[in-house]
Amino acid sequence: MILSDKRILEEMGNGSIVIEPFRAECLGANSYDVHLGKHLATYRNRVLDAKVHNEVDSIEIPREGYVLQPNTLYLGVTVEYTESHKHVPFLEGKSSAGRLGINIQATAGKGDVGFCNTWTLEISCTQPVKIYAGMPIGQLIYLVVEGEIETSYNTKNNARYNTPSTRPVESMMWMNKF
Repeated sequence: MILSDKRILEEMGNGSIVIEPFRAECLGANSYDVHLGKHLATYRNRVLDAKVHNEVDSIEIPREGYVLQPNTLYLGVTVEYTESHKHVPFLEGKSSAGRLGINIQATAGKGDVGFCNTWTLEISCTQPVKIYAGMPIGQLIYLVVEGEIETSYNTKNNARYNTPSTRPVESMMWMNKF
């Protein structure tokens, strides 16, 4: 089940969901709109290696906007810091962004119970498109979990994305043993 607007507010009231900053006008019937932060990153090398820490170059979106180019993976970040201690947070792109040819995730739309951070976005586009810091980019929905959680994400020793950040975080795949 997906939480309704009233239920999201109830869960925020008891601390099991945190959204900062929270703006009431961003709360939909069953979702919360999140916004693009001012920082982007691109990988320094065109060929990425899953066993290597791939370095990124940082970009700050200027006030006049920034043009995304096709065939480039951009890492973005949400303005909003979120926590979810009882529900599964799920990030989807806003249809208005999708209709501009902007995809905000390649594979990582679902967070884990206990995820406490901003969201790194995996942004790509189908044609050149100008974006702006602060623009609505996605929406969070919260799913009910069936059963008790044994280990929340924020308490896992091997969690790769626990360090709070206001910048996009590159892949930590290289830290896995394979």
